[in-house]
Amino acid sequence: MNNELLEKNFKEAISHNIVTGEVIKPYLRQAMYYETDQMAIIHHSNYIRWFEESRIDFLKQIGLGYDTLEAKGILIPVLGVSCEYRSSVKFNEKVLILPKVIFFNGIKLTIQYKVLDADSLTLKTSGESEHCFVNKDFKPINMKKNYKEIYDTLNSWVNSNQAG
Repeated sequence: MNNELLEKNFKEAISHNIVTGEVIKPYLRQAMYYETDQMAIIHHSNYIRWFEESRIDFLKQIGLGYDTLEAKGILIPVLGVSCEYRSSVKFNEKVLILPKVIFFNGIKLTIQYKVLDADSLTLKTSGESEHCFVNKDFKPINMKKNYKEIYDTLNSWVNSNQAG
């Protein structure tokens, strides 16, 4: 992979929050050998892990790292996940993962993911994960009512990040 091309594509994939002006870098991931299957491609289950890695990175970039949220007693379990495979990723290939908040109502959160080839920006995989906010007793939390600052931060990202 050409480093100049990677840098150019990385910059093109940076998201800007059109509400706050904040910038979010895409999550760069190199496919590892242990993630491949007998067909020499990334095993389908690993894309879900990659979604999680990019979600954790995204939340950290907007100041809502899992460690910060958990210290406040906020947990974010997964309610559902979907993944659509368009083109295989092979060992050692690099991908850019772009998470985007597409739904948030203060109790539930849905994040969309696009996995792009880092060289060509071709869509490899896309998917979504749905989450809710609960306390340590797994009781639902209304973020707007109980954690207004966190609510406002997440709400500002609903359908508001644009690449480029």
